[in-house]
Amino acid sequence: MIKVAVCGALGKMGTEVVKAVNNDENMELVAKVDIAGEDTYKSIEEAHKACEIDVLIDFTQPKSIFENAKYCLNNGIKIVIGTTGLSDEQIAELKELSKNNNTGCLIAPNFSTGALLLMRFAKEAAKFFDNAEIIELHHNQKKDAPSGTAIKTALMMSEAKESFKCGNCPEKETIEGSRGGTSYSDIQIHSVRMPGYIASQEVIFGASGQILTIRHDTMDRACYMKGVLMAVNHVYDKNDFVYGLENIM
Repeated sequence: MIKVAVCGALGKMGTEVVKAVNNDENMELVAKVDIAGEDTYKSIEEAHKACEIDVLIDFTQPKSIFENAKYCLNNGIKIVIGTTGLSDEQIAELKELSKNNNTGCLIAPNFSTGALLLMRFAKEAAKFFDNAEIIELHHNQKKDAPSGTAIKTALMMSEAKESFKCGNCPEKETIEGSRGGTSYSDIQIHSVRMPGYIASQEVIFGASGQILTIRHDTMDRACYMKGVLMAVNHVYDKNDFVYGLENIM
């Protein structure tokens, strides 16, 4: 049995993860970590002192994930990270910690099959289009922008070419931020925060006489759970560093 702890256990994603772990015959939920609630540990360190943890799943907040991950990797706890907001530099440091401490770490901006396929399709389409932008739409309680999925998508697309602004005229924003943020290979990312959404993303490619739009919508957080459990099994068995669930599918 894989002994699993869930950090952010009382959040919307954490609640789904707790259910998924409890329903998996090969996993045992040994700790729920959350600053709220009476039946939870208030910190990873507190949970670690009280019970044996093989893998910790983190769905918390951008401000806490880096320190959470460093604690796990420095203390022999393998970690699956679903919290977004890590910088490239922080990801590189966690990769080094994972390697040096021989402790598995998997970071996934998105755990749904559809979103992973969107990223794969966008990477393929990027070979054939010179202009592209990304729009990501999330609920208004999401604290980081742009989303980790949008950043990862832009990174994958950037492997195809240096710039996706071919032929664009010089621009001047009359309202600051109206063109969104500039990411890898000059890809503009636009973030929408609105009640009613869970997570949606579209990648728009343009060329003379045609537009290609690739879009994915999440209607239920349960769609992420198959990917989360796959990630737990992977870090438990392989004990390596992985950035992106598509790398183990």
